[in-house]
Amino acid sequence: MALETVYLETIDGVAIEADVLRTDAPQVRATVVIGHPHPLYGGSRHDHIVQAMQRAAYQRDCHSIAPDFRGVGNSGGFHDDGDSERLDLMAACELADMMEPDGPIVMVGYSFGSVVALNVTHPLIRGWIAIAPPLPMFTSDPLASRHAPTKVLLAPQHDQFTKPEELRARSESWSNTTMTELVGVDHFIAMGAEDACLAALDTVLSQLQ
Repeated sequence: MALETVYLETIDGVAIEADVLRTDAPQVRATVVIGHPHPLYGGSRHDHIVQAMQRAAYQRDCHSIAPDFRGVGNSGGFHDDGDSERLDLMAACELADMMEPDGPIVMVGYSFGSVVALNVTHPLIRGWIAIAPPLPMFTSDPLASRHAPTKVLLAPQHDQFTKPEELRARSESWSNTTMTELVGVDHFIAMGAEDACLAALDTVLSQLQ
């Protein structure tokens, strides 16, 4: 299991650094694209939740792509409060399509990355996973809320930014959406990340069969 570092080019011409982890399974189930936490607070593709999701993808016979958003690490451009960052994840979707033409994509984000991920749409996306989405960052319901593919929300029990009951109330009108409360952890999910990522990914993949 070896990471490959690549550069993606966004539609607006920004070079984005990303880690790609390819499954060696004979049948690739999906490609998982992962958005990381807030860049202005130290978020990057090296975050432990991002890496846990890449390992989960590998265990479930999926490729994964984890880019550094613009302005982070060796990625070009500048932070744009989640707006232009959507183009960074779109560039990862285009790479996913090159790796597995017409194969399903699972769009994942953690914290700030979940806000970005839920606002990315692409014909190949077959599900979204939003880990600890901070509701104060949503100015309106995300684009994904109006689309049919499965959406899985993971809500830490002691999240400092959004209480589980707030997320449940906000998402109750979203299509095809389930929420799982992560018991005993706060926004930073210091325990149980591996199991939570696997369970969420299993939920989405089960809808692809």
